Amino acid sequence: MATLFTKIINGEIPSYKVAETDRFYAFLDINPNSKGHTLCIPKKEVDKIFDLDEGTYTALMQFSRRVALAIEKAVPCKRVGMSVIGLEVPHVHVHLIPLHSMENARFTSKVKITSEEFEETASQIASYFN
Repeated sequence: MATLFTKIINGEIPSYKVAETDRFYAFLDINPNSKGHTLCIPKKEVDKIFDLDEGTYTALMQFSRRVALAIEKAVPCKRVGMSVIGLEVPHVHVHLIPLHSMENARFTSKVKITSEEFEETASQIASYFN
């Protein structure tokens, strides 16, 4: 059965896409720790990050870096943090979180963002992705 993220990649579930290549997809987290919180995922459905083959793992990190650099340009923050936890959805995902304080990294408080703000933020990040 396809994961939630595979359904997003396939367009069965809408998302706020910020970047895409032939192997990876990045979109805004709909329950963000801070504005601009983005998930980077491989299109290949794999549950655990360390089960990825070495080439895909390395390419995912390279893709995530490019997305993080775009986030830094689009979203005012002290830095972009990265976390890989992977318990919520059985599909590898890298969290890229604009950090203003350590609270943003803790996954304990979330921010509310309107659909218009999601669309604007996704567009801004996408404009810096290269």
